Amino acid sequence: MINKDTILASAQKTILSESDSIAKLIDFLDDDFVKTVEVIHNASGRLVVTGIGKSAIIAQKIVATLNSTGTPSLFLHASEAIHGDLGMVQPGDVVICISKSGNSPEIKVLVPLLKRFGNKLIAITGNTTSFLGKEADFVLNTYVEAEACPINLAPTNSTTAQLVMGDAIAVCLMEMKNFTAEDFAKYHPGGALGKKLLLRVIDMLDTTHKPIVSPDADIKTVIVEISEKRLGVTAVLENDNVIGIITDGDIRRMLNKTENISGLTAKDIMTVNPKTIKSTALVSDALNILEDFSITQLVVADYGHYKGVLHLHDILKEGIV
Repeated sequence: MINKDTILASAQKTILSESDSIAKLIDFLDDDFVKTVEVIHNASGRLVVTGIGKSAIIAQKIVATLNSTGTPSLFLHASEAIHGDLGMVQPGDVVICISKSGNSPEIKVLVPLLKRFGNKLIAITGNTTSFLGKEADFVLNTYVEAEACPINLAPTNSTTAQLVMGDAIAVCLMEMKNFTAEDFAKYHPGGALGKKLLLRVIDMLDTTHKPIVSPDADIKTVIVEISEKRLGVTAVLENDNVIGIITDGDIRRMLNKTENISGLTAKDIMTVNPKTIKSTALVSDALNILEDFSITQLVVADYGHYKGVLHLHDILKEGIV
């Protein structure tokens, strides 16, 4: 029966084995790696990444990373390429072919076709003297001494090495392009980072339910307005300009202090000069204001013109935090 210690020891052995293989990749970096990055950076076309078996899965991940970091890329399955998908490769494209052995039957068929097209061919392989290694313009060595698999068959260390080499290419290209967080957000508009860097207050502002009272509104009117608009606050407007706000907290504090509220109006209990933000500001900036001042609502106004109220809950719903 396998016990807890045996399981943990096996996991630790696997992780150490893979990390050791990755560390040794540093010794394989040479002029071919530099030329690879330069060729991709200067290409007039896209980067096509192909492979077979587990290497094809790694190729897809590399393509995803490159696309999200500003290098237009596409995945081409090696076996499908020789049955029609080779038409995906266009003049000016650079091709990366991934194969541990470099001698797979599909690779031996595909490589001469790619060479005939005249595209620059980059090999990521653990066998630099293989068919692929000899035919490629540039070779990136991902040799591993053994797999972490106990029978040395299941691709583990080798596929991890391939993935890391792809990441190294992607990061180098990012730095050459001066790729920024704002650039990254452009390709991830639906993610938390994209929303944080791109989403503006106006994009999520409900302008149809703007809580508004006049300075002379009685307390009942104020309470009804806060309750109906369900934002926990109302703006106090005079001549279409925000002169104050009243929160549900202000109402509670007033009731604790005052026995007779019949003569009170909005201007008597409002907070003057409330925190505001422009509708064109980033939602992330609005969030910073809410956090800095420990408030949950923020008045949106453009040069004094009232646009509505942004609530912390609205930001949380967008998954920005």
